[in-house]
Amino acid sequence: MFHVAKPEDIKSGKVTDVYFQRTVEALRNHGIRKRVLAEVRATSLPEGYEWAVLAGVEEVAELMSGVPATVRCLPEGTLFSHEPVLTIEGEYTDWGVYETALLGLLCQASGVATKAARCRVAAGDRTLISFGARRMHPALAPMIERNAYLGGCDGVAVIASAELLDLPASGTMPHALILVVGDPVEAFRLYQQAMPAGSPIVCLVDTLGDEKFEAVAAAEALGRSLSAVRLDTPGSRRGDMRQILQEVRWELNLRGYDYVKLIVSGGLDEQEIVRLNEFADGYGVGTAISNAPTINFALDIVEVEGTPFTKRGKMSGRKAVQRCLKCGVTRVVPEPEKSRHTCGGDLEDLLQPLTREGAVVRDLRPVTELREYVLGQLGRK
Repeated sequence: MFHVAKPEDIKSGKVTDVYFQRTVEALRNHGIRKRVLAEVRATSLPEGYEWAVLAGVEEVAELMSGVPATVRCLPEGTLFSHEPVLTIEGEYTDWGVYETALLGLLCQASGVATKAARCRVAAGDRTLISFGARRMHPALAPMIERNAYLGGCDGVAVIASAELLDLPASGTMPHALILVVGDPVEAFRLYQQAMPAGSPIVCLVDTLGDEKFEAVAAAEALGRSLSAVRLDTPGSRRGDMRQILQEVRWELNLRGYDYVKLIVSGGLDEQEIVRLNEFADGYGVGTAISNAPTINFALDIVEVEGTPFTKRGKMSGRKAVQRCLKCGVTRVVPEPEKSRHTCGGDLEDLLQPLTREGAVVRDLRPVTELREYVLGQLGRK
């Protein structure tokens, strides 16, 4: 058996920390049914992060569908820092057991989307592909790659993930093909023959020999049908990847293969991407995205039976999250405070209904639209 929770276990509230279940039992045993308002916000962002991308909202809608509570949240794909991203209102005994699952859905998805967005900013307009599914449990691959794409990746490698996104799967070729065939050039030709018509041909050029010589051999063998070469040099053989890229670019250009692009993979993050940008045309990023730091969301009750009330260290009462449509500044104010921003711009309320007493009331946008929404906000960064 695979060690994963069944959807029905998540929906039934079984995937929860046991103390939430015992709390609900204790309240019900004594007939205590109070209506509360809770908010979710990031207690901290990963070191060096000034913003994050909200993701996981579509799964939260699935989780809370049928639960008699009202959920409001920021639009999926919204950039945020420490403002509330979601509120839930209803009798605590109706929804308390869902806290663990709700936070889990938001924390990991937002972490993946945020790291992808940071890599997107670093890569500029260069190609960015999610390669990290093999680093995580396979049951999580569709979730990881959906949110990698939402955060700004151009494509994903896993077939099931691509089908979820209604995209063609993106990839190059593995070392396995070259090793089984035994000759890089013959492997390049076989790979070309196996690819669907019109698909870009990207050859791996570091399996048996020097990267620049295998790159030239691939270009000579495939000519104009070769779109790019990929460098995935193992750490035990890797010198300065930037220098290697420069050499490969030089040798290809010298022979008239300036149309062949250079794709890099293997141990990349946003800092390394910036260092390689001068010579790289694209990146396959794996572990940095799939094992991205989670966003540390916490859920806290801030109102009980209509009265502001919360634990120490938190701010009580219901709040509005408003973003200026002119300058993009976000502020948190007591609800229902209304005004214009100091720049004169109109303020948009970001906390909008997602579910109302168990019914999903928001039009859940396609992930392609969410990605464009993220990219538009990243243009300000």
